[in-house]
Amino acid sequence: MTVLQITQGTFRLSDTRVLTLSDLVVKRGESWAFVGANGSGKSSLARALAGELVQLQGQRQSEFRHPTRISFEQLQKLVSDEWQRNNTDLLSEGEDDTGRTTAEIIQDEVQDADRCRHLAEQFGIAHLLDRRFKYLSTGETRKTLLCQALMPEPDLLILDEPFDGLDVQSRASLATLLGELNQRGYTLVLVLNRFDEIPEFVEKVGVLAECTLTHVGERAAILAEALVAQLAHSERLAGMALPEADNQAQLPQLPEGASRIILKDGVVSYNDRPILHRLSWEVKPGQHWQIVGPNGAGKSTLLSLITGDHPQGYSNDLTLFGIRRGSGETIWDIKQHIGYVSSSLHLDYRVSISVRNVILSGYFDSIGIYQAVSDRQVTLANQWLARLGIDRQSADAPFQSLSWGQQRLVLIARALVKHPTLLILDEPLQGLDPINRQLVRRFIDVLIGEGRTQLLFVSHHAEDAPRCITHRLTFVPDGDIYRYQQQTLSEA
Repeated sequence: MTVLQITQGTFRLSDTRVLTLSDLVVKRGESWAFVGANGSGKSSLARALAGELVQLQGQRQSEFRHPTRISFEQLQKLVSDEWQRNNTDLLSEGEDDTGRTTAEIIQDEVQDADRCRHLAEQFGIAHLLDRRFKYLSTGETRKTLLCQALMPEPDLLILDEPFDGLDVQSRASLATLLGELNQRGYTLVLVLNRFDEIPEFVEKVGVLAECTLTHVGERAAILAEALVAQLAHSERLAGMALPEADNQAQLPQLPEGASRIILKDGVVSYNDRPILHRLSWEVKPGQHWQIVGPNGAGKSTLLSLITGDHPQGYSNDLTLFGIRRGSGETIWDIKQHIGYVSSSLHLDYRVSISVRNVILSGYFDSIGIYQAVSDRQVTLANQWLARLGIDRQSADAPFQSLSWGQQRLVLIARALVKHPTLLILDEPLQGLDPINRQLVRRFIDVLIGEGRTQLLFVSHHAEDAPRCITHRLTFVPDGDIYRYQQQTLSEA
């Protein structure tokens, strides 16, 4: 029987960190899920299983001939590389768009048009095969990468966070597809942040802590231990308070009773393809909205109109914080009222600065620090770091040295530091483990409970919505466009 066995294995991560896998055996046809907190070494374990890490001690023996690993980092690089092909999203007249199509990305290593189309149909992206990859939504890019991984028919498939960025229907279809692959003899290893995302077909679970594989066993026994740990942490969060705003008296004041957002017959299109189609929407004081819909529906486009980052915002009848868009306001007049987190912001935050300075940049709505920081702001930033469980040494380390999930947690703190009038969270919990997800939801509940901040929350996971949500805006497919359902869940 084909096996992968690691005995007393120690793998190099950096000059000061190692991954320890004392005893692990993965047999052909098995299904595994490895779960752990952010920074616990899950992604490193995936690389060790794929044979990509330097082994310092112990033995690693593998009879798998075609292992394949896919991860968040690979997706980041792929998206970045495709945008760099033109280095702009505004092409001159007559200039060719050199970005690769979805079909070309899927067939990057294996040229087989029939298999490419077959996989694309299974994932529901066959209609995107001729579209440029860089124009796909987050979920669509994830499905494309999964198709690419399956092209060579690997005998060991290692998936690092395969469900993040996918809507409910896509997650369910992917879990079903992976289960079918496992039944056909594929050996599957899933690396997950969510215990509740472990598909039903998975038989064995491993738990990592501090870069050590601490528990390995049958699914039911391991999940029971994890739930106990989550419950204990939840009890410790009781009574937690957030750090104060920098200077409450200097926070920008808005007209009493003025709606935060008024959009009338909003329209956004690309190459005559409608992204938003006659959306009228109003966010009144005290309302907290959840925005839901499939990948590619236009949710992030709507948010970019609000933040002032979308050029078509000026061609729409849009009023923000009592100011009509295009009436002479600056981008900073808009951003001073907003705290914002999204996957695109995470991808863009590539400047070389410390973890502490990333949080401090939230006071200035900038990527990086370009002006003087007060002593009080530093003190408050240190208080936020303490809430996140980040010690002084890690606070002074480069932001990019953190794990993906730790980076996302820091960016959420960055959005909260000024206690904004409008907090916009676009898939904010993506990449976070259950304990940190609970921590972030607690942050949101406490901040909203202060009564000054209103929330726009985008997530494919219905269970992620904070308790404060009062209204829901749903993007509903209707042929080539979307119609919009607005629902009152409860009164503020």
